Amino acid sequence: LSYKKVTQTLSYLPHFISWVIISGIFIDLLSPSTGAVNGVIKWLGFEPIYFLGEKAIFPYVLVATDVWKGFGFGTIIYLAALTNINPNLYEAAEIDGARRHQKIWHITLPGVIHIVVLISILNLGHILNAGFDQVFNMYNPLVYETGDILDTLTYRMGILNVQYDLATAIGLFKSGISLLLVSVSYYLAYKFADYRI
Repeated sequence: LSYKKVTQTLSYLPHFISWVIISGIFIDLLSPSTGAVNGVIKWLGFEPIYFLGEKAIFPYVLVATDVWKGFGFGTIIYLAALTNINPNLYEAAEIDGARRHQKIWHITLPGVIHIVVLISILNLGHILNAGFDQVFNMYNPLVYETGDILDTLTYRMGILNVQYDLATAIGLFKSGISLLLVSVSYYLAYKFADYRI
C-alpha cells in the first residue's frame, strides 16, 4: 500500500468508530502493566505511568484521543472546501509573482472562510458537551476531580445518586448557555463574515 492510502485510512477511520471501541483500545494500550505504551516506557528504563488513573495526566489523554478521533472528519470537510476553490486563481497569482504565503492569505483563506465560520458555529453550541461518550468510557473514580464534565456529573447525580432535581438544573443551565453561545456565534458570523445559514 502507498504511504498516502495508509495515512488517509489512519486519519479517517477513527471518526467512524464508536468511543466504546476506541476507549477499549486506549485502555489496553495505556495499561500500566500490559499496555504497549508502558512497555516502551519500561524498556527505556522508566517507571510505568498510570495514564488513566493520574489526575494530572488524564485531561491530556482526553484531549489527545479526541483530536485523534476528530482529525479525519475535519480533514474531509476542509479538503472538500479546498477543492471548491478555482485552480485558475492560483495560476493567475503565480503569474503575478505571488509567493506561497500570499496565495494562502489571499486565495485559500478567503475560499474556506465560510466553512470555517459554519464549523465554528456548529461546534460552539456543543462546547459544553465535551464528549460524554469519550469521558464516560475512559474515566474512573480516581480521576473524577479532573475528568468530570457537566454530562457525566449529571449522569452520576441524576441516575446513580437519584438526585433528579440537581441533574435537571444542570441540564437546563447547560442548554441555556448553549443557546446563548449559538446565538452569539451566529450574530458574530453575520456581522464580521456576512454569513447567513
